[in-house]
Amino acid sequence: TLSERILFYTGKIHEIHEVRGKDGVGAIMDSMDLEREKGITIQSAATYALWGDYNINLIDTPGHVDFTIEVERALRVLDGAILVLCSVSGVQSQSITVDRQMKRYKVPRIAFINKMDRAGANYDRVALQLKEKLGHHAVRLQYPIGAEDRFQGLIDLLSMKAYYFDGENGENIREEAIPADMKDEAELRRAEMIEGVANVDDTLGEVFLMDPDSITEKQLREAVRRATIALKMTPVMCGS
Repeated sequence: TLSERILFYTGKIHEIHEVRGKDGVGAIMDSMDLEREKGITIQSAATYALWGDYNINLIDTPGHVDFTIEVERALRVLDGAILVLCSVSGVQSQSITVDRQMKRYKVPRIAFINKMDRAGANYDRVALQLKEKLGHHAVRLQYPIGAEDRFQGLIDLLSMKAYYFDGENGENIREEAIPADMKDEAELRRAEMIEGVANVDDTLGEVFLMDPDSITEKQLREAVRRATIALKMTPVMCGS
């Protein structure tokens, strides 16, 4: 599902099909008939997408425990991975297995908390599970605007802007100022995020000790990148 969205928003494909869709087309990355029938990925599939100046090679690996050797094979060649977690069920047994594999191959990762529009979605709880169950230094870079059926968009704590996704498939991105009633909470979360990054990145740590208010977005982005690649932290993001 995530690969399908990445390909759609980067303009590689022109319409979104569901993994277990009623139209019988199925997701692009599930090429085997059996995968389409069962609605799961059985073998890894690779493609690429262009985003701005970057060429991203995307390998879609199975999530099912029976095909975990496919994940193992893919992890050997990766520069980075996205650990997708459900906002309702959080860290599941298979997340623990895949996380162990990532650690073995020293693969930097981003955690993406999905399905924020489902009943029972809880971003903060899942971010806490990353810390408690998987031992990550999880730093939340985003703050969701609402949750469950009231999920509207998200606040990017790096740029301090609110983002909404309009249109049938959310392809029209609207950037706005943070809603007034969420401003204070966003400021608190930004401070918490800066502290989280400064704890594991020496360069930002020094600036943080001198004058935390002088930290720019550029410095923050660079520090997040350094600390993530060095496996010192896991940036946490969310969406639906």
